[in-house]
Amino acid sequence: MRYAYGVTTALLLAGSALTLATGFPAGAQVAQNDQSQMRTVVPRGGAPASFADLTEQLQPAVVNISTRQRVKVQANPFAGTPFGDMFGGGQGGGGSTTREAQSLGSGFVISPDGYIVTNNHVITADGQGKVESITVTLQDGTEFPAKLVGSDQASDLAVLKVSGSKPFPFVRFGNSAKARVGDWVLAIGNPFGLGGTVTAGIISAVYRNTGSGSAYDRYLQTDASINRGNSGGPMFDMAGQVIGINNAIFSPTGGSVGIGFAIPSDTAAPIVQKLIKGEKIQRGYLGVRIGAVTDDTADALGIPHNRGEFIQSVEPSGPAAKAGMQPGDVVTRVNNQDVTPDQSLSYLVANTAPGTSIPIDLIRNGKRMTVNVTVTTRPSEEELAQQTFDPNGDNDNPFSGQDQQQQQPDGTLEKSLGVAGITLTPQIARQLGAPDGTAGVVVTGVDASSDAGAKGLQRGDIILSANYRDVHTPTDLQTVVKAAKADGREAVLLRVLRRGQPAIYVPIRLR
Repeated sequence: MRYAYGVTTALLLAGSALTLATGFPAGAQVAQNDQSQMRTVVPRGGAPASFADLTEQLQPAVVNISTRQRVKVQANPFAGTPFGDMFGGGQGGGGSTTREAQSLGSGFVISPDGYIVTNNHVITADGQGKVESITVTLQDGTEFPAKLVGSDQASDLAVLKVSGSKPFPFVRFGNSAKARVGDWVLAIGNPFGLGGTVTAGIISAVYRNTGSGSAYDRYLQTDASINRGNSGGPMFDMAGQVIGINNAIFSPTGGSVGIGFAIPSDTAAPIVQKLIKGEKIQRGYLGVRIGAVTDDTADALGIPHNRGEFIQSVEPSGPAAKAGMQPGDVVTRVNNQDVTPDQSLSYLVANTAPGTSIPIDLIRNGKRMTVNVTVTTRPSEEELAQQTFDPNGDNDNPFSGQDQQQQQPDGTLEKSLGVAGITLTPQIARQLGAPDGTAGVVVTGVDASSDAGAKGLQRGDIILSANYRDVHTPTDLQTVVKAAKADGREAVLLRVLRRGQPAIYVPIRLR
């Protein structure tokens, strides 16, 4: 469960203390002295006097989801980052262990044979371990073990399956494209683990862009109260159809402040059907890093506000590079569709079939031009994560985030050398300021109790060679370490490159 306050979304997993507040009765009215001036205000046609009948029909199809997880916990294995020069000192180390954890969320049944939709983050251990079991609880308290049918990290959707002796109550997806600001909506879910809870509100905005830059940063915004544990629960329209899947909130406190977000059904339904069928989710990909066109950027370039997105960098040999796109370009249209805050570049490209050639209109140095790009298949979220590296990241957990994806196969580097590393990609090389064509292993964590820690190796260093043999991957480095041990050597000689400094040789004792 991640929380980000004020300007970023917080996923809605349960697991927090509940604070109750009291106030004036909900039905209290302000008395008026002049009764003749009072008039009766009645709802317009279609506004419900009560949501009770609708709730009674829908609530049986909404389920609580709980998971039991085995999560890795670091017992200070790499305590403290060794700062200073390459030969500085370090601190003591430790080990790692695992603990049992639980998460709570919501979901809804979409077929009588027990297919259930929820959020991907409800049924994952967030890269820190693995989910050992998933339990689905119906409104009447009946529990079923659930099987994960499929999940999609990019859209944050997952499908579960339960089996029973009789058909399950279910609901259907509606058409979120018809949703209008001001429409009534119902949210049903499992906030704070309280069980079936119903809240009502209106749609506050349609296709809200939160600024995350993801391919699915288009949400229905609502003021219906949703909190931690509502994740994966349905947002219903007044016809009883699911038009959104509750997903995130904006909050300075971690609780509901009336700004919640739901994945539109028009986005979710096609992905859910593919997951049920076991089909691979494929999305279009340009190979660019983008930034918002702020008012200042627009004024500097002399272009309209709230239009287009700025190309910060272009992946070498990617589709955009092959088409001639350059850093500094401002993309204004994709396949004849305007790029706007409500219809981002990422969204338009992701929803283009791989292999399709599309025109992209852009502005370069004040001149408008069009290039044709053949969209390729978007890499997985893990592969995309490996293209970025934060040298100031979490050294205490060197296998977190993208680092986890490339950790050495058998732990030899951590055990014998006291370091963890990943392959240096061209993208990471640029972030670390390494010359083009540099090959090596990026240090992602250092055990401060090791000789590597004592001699000042730190996260972001690039190991170019070991015992005069070039190393391009953690496996290459692991091979040299194993060979040194087999030869009875007690140390290896590393050639290390650090940003802003020439490469130097550092002997590191093995353990």
